[in-house]
Amino acid sequence: MQLFEMTWPQVDDLSPWTPVVIPVAALEQHGPHMPVFTDSLLLGEIMRRLEERMSERVLFTPLMWLGNSEHHLDYPGTMTAAPRTYLDLLKDMTYNMLSHGFRTIVLINGHGGNVVPAQQALFEVRQELREKDDMLLYSMTYWDAGAPPSGPEFTQHRMGHACEWETSMILHLHPHLVGDYASLEPVPQVLTCEPAHRAWITNDRSPLGYMGNPAAATAEKGAILLDRFTDNVVALLDRIIEETNTLAAEIDS
Repeated sequence: MQLFEMTWPQVDDLSPWTPVVIPVAALEQHGPHMPVFTDSLLLGEIMRRLEERMSERVLFTPLMWLGNSEHHLDYPGTMTAAPRTYLDLLKDMTYNMLSHGFRTIVLINGHGGNVVPAQQALFEVRQELREKDDMLLYSMTYWDAGAPPSGPEFTQHRMGHACEWETSMILHLHPHLVGDYASLEPVPQVLTCEPAHRAWITNDRSPLGYMGNPAAATAEKGAILLDRFTDNVVALLDRIIEETNTLAAEIDS
């Protein structure tokens, strides 16, 4: 079910146990070869596929394209909300749907900079509603929802930025939007002091604004990645629906 297609009485008629999925992405630089709307284009495709497979069981809100992208602000075209503003935006969207009676809210994320704010926003909502025992709040990032593709054809084993994975998926979906990527040299994805977390801005790691190995991208890899990521998110949403049904049975009994 797509929220933007519904009237308010139709929304009001839904079961309060219908999981609400709120997709959140970004508009930010993606190197010299990729469009600034990459994250939103990719998450939008994942959401389109999810809706095809889960339209009777999940309520999907429109994609929120503004993200937490301050680390990319040195590159023209990037648009961002300030970190606290973005946190409060995620909290407000969550509270909106809770105020309409829904009990399960899922933030599905498509941008690395949104991971921590999404987790923190839901953490804060849970603390503020600590007396409630009838709701479930989740955040996930689509490429971390399950095991990623593996095999000798992939040079990367985790998501980068404007990298082999993202470039491959855009090549599959919108090849006309991809510029010269074949001549780009790999940029390390792993920071030298991991697992310590280093605070960074993009220019600290990559003057051209990408991380990973975009030169290894192919449209065929993009198709594999999109299929796997979609399957992983569907499987995780199935688990969330199962947990929702269990809680509903306990509350309603």
